[in-house]
Amino acid sequence: MSLKNDHFRIARERMVETQIAARGIHDRRLLDAMKKVPRHLFVDEALWDQAYSDFPLPIGHGQTISQPYIVARMTQELGLQGHEKVLEIGTGSGYQTAILAELANKVYSVERIPALLPRAKKILDQLGYHNVLIKLDDGTWGWKEHAPYDAIIVTAGTPVIPEPLLEQLKDPGVMVVPVGDEYSQTLTRITKRDGNIETKYLEGVRFVKLIGDHGWRV
Repeated sequence: MSLKNDHFRIARERMVETQIAARGIHDRRLLDAMKKVPRHLFVDEALWDQAYSDFPLPIGHGQTISQPYIVARMTQELGLQGHEKVLEIGTGSGYQTAILAELANKVYSVERIPALLPRAKKILDQLGYHNVLIKLDDGTWGWKEHAPYDAIIVTAGTPVIPEPLLEQLKDPGVMVVPVGDEYSQTLTRITKRDGNIETKYLEGVRFVKLIGDHGWRV
């Protein structure tokens, strides 16, 4: 087992060096988190040998675990320092959740697909991420009970930024969300400061659709 663990550790270090740091991701805490979190555990064992490759992987039910670089880019844009309360829309495999849990004080994550939750919760618990709370719901409504949030990350593409998420974002606060049509989106950073909303367009991406009342309708 130790040889296998060494194999995955080396693969993680190579992933961080060649796919992430080499593309301009410089947040040291984030790079360390991505070296630490065992990405392979968040996909089926048949895909373990591909877990640290430069592309997304299927996790079932039409969903994916995002490309490592995109996870890193979105997370770095949040600018987490360690004290924040973060809302994640789209738990999925739980991998992005684990990265956030390494970097923030508390993570609230919302997933709409019932079949994905048990596995994500089990792995996060086994890895000791007890600063994570997950619920099954329409993520486009956010999680009002725990608002406002210092940072919000949306891990699915939406045609418009859901209004409830803007309302639940703290002032000051930052949200990262892919916005566009069902085939391609632009990774977008929303900053709320002194009652004003600033928008910065980052790069083109392709995510699964954000299904919900304030996103794509089924």
